[in-house]
Amino acid sequence: MGCPSNGIRYNGSLCACPPGQLYNSTSKSCVLFGERSLISTDAGIDYYGVSFPETLFAYDSIKKFSQSQAVFLEATLVMLLSWLVCCFFLRFTKLGDGRTIWFRLRWWISRLDICYATRHWLDDQKVVMKRKTELGGTFSIASWMLFIGLFAALLYQIISKRTIEVHNVRATNAPDLASFINDLEFNITTVSSMTCLNLRGLGTLVTGTPGSVDFRTAPLSNFANYACHNTSFGPTLSFKCSNCHRINDYTYISWQFVDIPNNPAIAVGFRFNVTAKTNARKKHLSFVSGTLKNASTSDDRPVTFRGKDANILKFNLFPRLYHSLNDLRLLQPLFHEFLPGSFFRETSTLQASLQSSNDGLINTTLLINYLSAYVVEIENRSIIGPVSFVADLGGLYCFSIGIFFYLLVQCEYRIKKLRTEDSILRAIKNRRKAQDRWDKLRKYVTYTWGCKTLHDDYNNAKDGSACCNLRVPSLHHNGSLRKSVSSQKGRQRSSLDSISFNKKVTSSSEKRATREGTHTLDEESVVAGTTSNTEGRLSNSRGEPKQNPEMLGVANTGKKHFHHPDVGVAIKPQAFSHGDDYIIPPPPPLVLKDDSEIEMSDIQKNFHSLYDYNMTLRDKLVATQSSLRALAAMSTSPVSESQTQT
Repeated sequence: MGCPSNGIRYNGSLCACPPGQLYNSTSKSCVLFGERSLISTDAGIDYYGVSFPETLFAYDSIKKFSQSQAVFLEATLVMLLSWLVCCFFLRFTKLGDGRTIWFRLRWWISRLDICYATRHWLDDQKVVMKRKTELGGTFSIASWMLFIGLFAALLYQIISKRTIEVHNVRATNAPDLASFINDLEFNITTVSSMTCLNLRGLGTLVTGTPGSVDFRTAPLSNFANYACHNTSFGPTLSFKCSNCHRINDYTYISWQFVDIPNNPAIAVGFRFNVTAKTNARKKHLSFVSGTLKNASTSDDRPVTFRGKDANILKFNLFPRLYHSLNDLRLLQPLFHEFLPGSFFRETSTLQASLQSSNDGLINTTLLINYLSAYVVEIENRSIIGPVSFVADLGGLYCFSIGIFFYLLVQCEYRIKKLRTEDSILRAIKNRRKAQDRWDKLRKYVTYTWGCKTLHDDYNNAKDGSACCNLRVPSLHHNGSLRKSVSSQKGRQRSSLDSISFNKKVTSSSEKRATREGTHTLDEESVVAGTTSNTEGRLSNSRGEPKQNPEMLGVANTGKKHFHHPDVGVAIKPQAFSHGDDYIIPPPPPLVLKDDSEIEMSDIQKNFHSLYDYNMTLRDKLVATQSSLRALAAMSTSPVSESQTQT
C-alpha cells in the first residue's frame, strides 16, 4: 500500500494518518474527521395517538414553518398595518359624483362597519341609530384582523402546549424493579481504519463495584448476545439483551484493539447508539445516540486515540413509569460521561507511539449504571380546558374590539368632520341614484312624446319642435297649414327614430334647453293669444274627443316635489288658467330638496303637472290655428265680392 502524500511514516515502510484524520480508500488520502461532538436523546415517549387538531391542521408541517407564536403575531401586524395604510391613503381621494372607483371603494369600506355601527359620536338627546361610516368600517376590519391573528396564536399554543408532563420521583423496592423487563441494545463504533480483526479481549462481564463485596465476573454471553461487524466508519460492537430484568447497579464490559500488520490500532473518535423498548409494546422506545471525537469539551483540536489507558463510556439507565400509557414501564438510557484514555494531538508524538510496541492497542470500557434506587412516575395533565379556552377567546375578542373602539372615539372627538361622513356618502349615493332615475324618466318621455328639449344635443334647434317651443307655421295659401302640420309630424317621427338611450344629459345642456324653451314661449305668446275662442270647433272637426286632464292625475294632499341633482328647483303640479288667451303660461316651476326620495306618487304628480301644461299649450295652439283660418277667410271674402261687383 502506497503512503498518502499527507501521511506519516514509521518503522521505515509503514504509513499512518496524522492526528484526527482517517484514510480514505477511494481518494487514497487522509481526510479530517469533521463530525461534531454531539449527544442527542429522545424528548420523551412518542404516544402514537391520533390527535384531532394535529391531524386536521397538519400541525407538524406548520410547526416546521413556524417555530413559535412570533410568526403568527408578525404576520398579523403586517396585515393590520397594510390595511390601515391603504385606508388612510384612500381617504385622500376625491369622491366626485359617485361614479368613480374611489367612491365605490370608500362606500364599500363604510358598509363593512359591522362592529361600531351604533357606537358613533352622537349629540345630546339624540336617538341611537345605525350609522355606517368609513372610519368605522376601517376599524371594524382591523379589529377582526387582530382577533383572527391572536386566535391563530392561541390555537398554536393550545396544540403545542396543551399538556404537560408531571414527573414524580419515589423510592423503589424489589418488586417494582422486577416489573421493568426491557430489550436493551448497545452499539459502539470505533471510528478508525481498523476492522474486526484488530479486536481482542471481548467476552467478560464485570458487575458490582471493584474492591467491594458485590464485585463479580461472569461470561458476557450470560448477559447479552454480542457481535462485531465492519462498517464504513470502523468496527461496530453490538450488545443485545432481550427481556433484561436482573440488572446490577454497575456493569462493565471491556475490549481492546491491537496492531496488526499494515493496520495500526489508532482511532479518531467513537459513535454510540443505545435503545430500550418493551417486548410487549415495541412501538414505544427510548434512545440516546451521539459522537465523541475530542478528549475534552473545552478543546476542539483533533486527536488520535492510542495507548494503554482505557477510554470509558458511562451510561445511566433510569426506570420510568408512564401512567398515561397504561402504566408503561420503560428504561430511559442517558449518556453520562466520557473519560478519554491515551490520545495524541501532535504528529511527532503519534509517530513515536506508532514505532513503540508497548502502545500498540486501544482499551475501551463500557460502564452501565442502573439507577435502581428511585423510579420516575410520569403523567400527562391537560392545562387548557373548555372554560379556560372560552375565557381566553373572550379576552382576545374584547381586547381587539376595545382598542379600536377607543381609537374611533378619540378620532371622532378630535376631528369633527368625521362625525358626519356617513351623511356625505349617503347624499352622494342618493344624488347619483336620483340622476339615474331622472335619466330613465327623461328617455321615457322623449321616446313617448318626442320632447326635443330632453335630447342630449340642444344646439340644432331646426330639427323638429320641442315640448316647450311653440312655433306657429306661416300661412301662404289655403292648405299650407295642413302641410306644415304634416311636416312637423314627419320631423317628430324622425326625432323619435334618432333617440339614444345610452347618453347622459349634463346639467348645463338641460339648463340651456330650458332657457331656450322659455324664451321661445315668450316670443310667440302674442300670436297664441288671438285665437283662443275657436278651440272647440277645431277639436270637433278632427273627430277627437276632448280629454279631461284630471283622468291622468292622482289626487294627493301631501307634499309634491321631484328630486333632480342638477337643477336647483322642483316641479310643482298646478292648475293652468285659461282666462287670458293671449298669454302662454311659463313652464311649471321646479322645487328640489336634497333629502327627498323619489316615490311613485311623486312621479304621477309630475306627469299630471306636465299633462296640464301640455293641454294648455294645445288649447293655445288650436285657438291660434282657428284665428289664422278666420283671418284667411276674411281676407279672401272682399276679393270675391269685388270680383262679383265687377
